Amino acid sequence: MKKSIQVLAAALVLVLISAFTLSEGYKIGDVAEDFSLKNIDGNMVSLADYEYAKGFIVTFTCNTCPYAVQYEDRIIALNNKYEDKGYPVIAIMPNNTAVKPGDDLDAMKERAESKGFTFPYLIDAEQTVYPKFGATKTPHIFVLQKTDAGNVVKYIGAIDDNYKDESAVTTKYVEDAVDALLAGKDVPLKETKAIGCTIKV
Repeated sequence: MKKSIQVLAAALVLVLISAFTLSEGYKIGDVAEDFSLKNIDGNMVSLADYEYAKGFIVTFTCNTCPYAVQYEDRIIALNNKYEDKGYPVIAIMPNNTAVKPGDDLDAMKERAESKGFTFPYLIDAEQTVYPKFGATKTPHIFVLQKTDAGNVVKYIGAIDDNYKDESAVTTKYVEDAVDALLAGKDVPLKETKAIGCTIKV
């Protein structure tokens, strides 16, 4: 009986450690580390490659999540609107492809071509980048502002307030954040709850 309790207690500790680890990640005001991830064209991409950028719309997304698919056109629209203004979209696929083979690099290439992605679509193959950000969903958005101190996290969360119907959106969280930064103002709403599928590990 005593041994069973000890085993149960040890298992509980592991669950709590795991939950704590998953909840960790960048907070508003933190400086995000740069990364180097493989793009669908085979090239490695880092934030440092974008010398012209004023910041970034880092989007954790994938092929297989219906929420992510629902938001694809809006992610494309964000890049079309803000890339030339200095805030390009950087899309990262964080899932374990052994669990989700529909998210492997070949499938990513096919999806990007069929949708006409105009932004890099990177694979976090070793699953080392998304935990640093604290991403838990697809999609999960992080707006970064380039400063002398580095790329500072200014917004974390959802793209907007209605994943089901773009025509019913009343608040565009990411657009509001980027527009504020471009105007030299404070982001009005810095965090929202990301709505999507859990990242597969």
